[in-house]
Amino acid sequence: MNHIFMTKESITESDSLYNNLEEKSVRELLECIHDEDRKVLPAVHQTIPQIEELVLQIVERVKKGGRLFYVGAGTSGRLGILDASEIPPTYGVGYDIVIGLIAGGDQAIRKAVEAAEDNEELGWKDLQSFNINELDTVVGIAASGRTPYVIGALREARKNGILTGCITNNPNSELADNADVAIEAIVGPEFVSGSTRMKSGTSQKLILNMITTTLMIKLGRVKGNRMVNMQLTNEKLVQRGTRMIMEELGFDEDKSRRLLLIHGSVNKVLEAYDKN
Repeated sequence: MNHIFMTKESITESDSLYNNLEEKSVRELLECIHDEDRKVLPAVHQTIPQIEELVLQIVERVKKGGRLFYVGAGTSGRLGILDASEIPPTYGVGYDIVIGLIAGGDQAIRKAVEAAEDNEELGWKDLQSFNINELDTVVGIAASGRTPYVIGALREARKNGILTGCITNNPNSELADNADVAIEAIVGPEFVSGSTRMKSGTSQKLILNMITTTLMIKLGRVKGNRMVNMQLTNEKLVQRGTRMIMEELGFDEDKSRRLLLIHGSVNKVLEAYDKN
């Protein structure tokens, strides 16, 4: 086992604390992976002050018409796109509030695009296609903290007076140097050396969840603990919305369902009947 963290070198690229993985049983592998995953939550907890600092600023900007952009490559880019794509159906906002960009474009979501992440000018170019402005926020996501596509996007955004944040898994990175608020979740070496889709990716997903969930709550898209603005895209969500109305207003199931389908969201039903 190698317990040495590299200081100048990337922690995310350093050797796994485990060796001879191919000789371990399935149970041993699962236990070891799980033991490593246990380190993610404490690492994320350490970053809460920075997440808070960033979210407070994002909320005020979005209230004024700003947008939140995630910029990443590979796993980090995919996680940003995943988070952004789930916000509209969950909270009933447009697809232009949280936007995920990945090096290489949408085709890179499923298949790696060679050398796309090495282009330092492309990230800013992609952002410019959205007419990015000073009300917007750009959050760069890169486990290594060294991805040119992401660094270039943050550098130019910052030059143009745009709030920048980053999510990375190495300390004191070039990416953090170009962020107004740097979120550094130091989860240590990966179980499979350099495989940042594992602990690093898990930490990024947790942080993204925290950012956008808190943002949506502060924008009034949640009532109590309910997703009252969710889009009714399938029967499961219609049933969930029906139950919410039954519980909030005391109507029977048939009336609750009928009102939900007429008004289109739980929140609109509640607003209509709060006035009566």
